[in-house]
Amino acid sequence: MLALLLVAVSVGLSNLAAAIGIGFGGVTTRTRVRVALVFGAFEAGMPIVGLVIGAGLATGIGQLARWIGAALLIGIGLATVVQASRRPPAAGTDHPAQPGSLGRLLLSAFALSLDNLAAGFALGTMQIGIAEGAIVIGVVSVGLSLAGLELGSRIGAAVGRRGEQLGGAVLVAVGVAIAAGVL
Repeated sequence: MLALLLVAVSVGLSNLAAAIGIGFGGVTTRTRVRVALVFGAFEAGMPIVGLVIGAGLATGIGQLARWIGAALLIGIGLATVVQASRRPPAAGTDHPAQPGSLGRLLLSAFALSLDNLAAGFALGTMQIGIAEGAIVIGVVSVGLSLAGLELGSRIGAAVGRRGEQLGGAVLVAVGVAIAAGVL
């Protein structure tokens, strides 16, 4: 069980970092629910896919998945920075804009969970049940994502209007860290 928890925290750290970036744009109950459901579903689902597709494909796609995920996150982060830079400040409000669309959230979750394909195969070699692995990874992912949203929201409130741009920059940094093998 300790090995499973360590794997869950390891793959969930990228969600923590990305959720901090998302939180810079402001956090509502709706945002919390969306991020928890989407990140949790992708983080829990990808190891299952890794277990199902087997060793050869999961191992072969492992390095490629890291690069694809990194490129997607960098692209999403850059688009967020550009979009926030072009948006005029809202008159009479100090509240940051709400995070991006559901499509961006889904794409981010997919990019962050690609490395879980290989993790799913590794879990299979540790004699961990598919359901047990998916549940633990999903729960840890949701917890880390919600913690990241809260931290990002507090930092975003402190930086004001630039919070969304800073959030996009964090997503770029997460993508670079994934490409470099740090996350």
